[in-house]
Amino acid sequence: MKSVIHNFSQWLSRSTGSPMAFLLAALGVIVWLITGPYFHFSNTWMIAISTITDVIIFLMIFTLQSSQYRDSKAIQLKLNELIAADRRARDSFIGLEEMTDEELEELDKEFQKLLVDLERPEILHKLHHTIKEAKAKRPSFYKQAENILDHIIKGSS
Repeated sequence: MKSVIHNFSQWLSRSTGSPMAFLLAALGVIVWLITGPYFHFSNTWMIAISTITDVIIFLMIFTLQSSQYRDSKAIQLKLNELIAADRRARDSFIGLEEMTDEELEELDKEFQKLLVDLERPEILHKLHHTIKEAKAKRPSFYKQAENILDHIIKGSS
């Protein structure tokens, strides 16, 4: 039974990510819009699309989660194999995904210090500088949301 569900989940994940799935979804919305006048844009007409999309979204969440978990696990195993195969790599890195957020943050800071000490080509210095400048100029997510809300409020007044 488990393999049937697994195979179905993989098939569904591949199928729903295809251009044909997008076209079918778009076609469904177009048909729904066209039928609006026939049903006099009734509550039932509105609830139909809402219910259908809710059910699809509900099922897709589990399908995507399954797919993401499988992909993540495969990547972790590949990285573990590379770490185990390279004598210079630290074996303690196998299983990092089990660490707490604080431990991962501490390790990240350690690597940031190491990167500063490494000699990098000039092009990487330029790239990092450009990224830092762009990040500094770009407003934060909260500031962007605040600007959008201000625009909406002023537009509706």
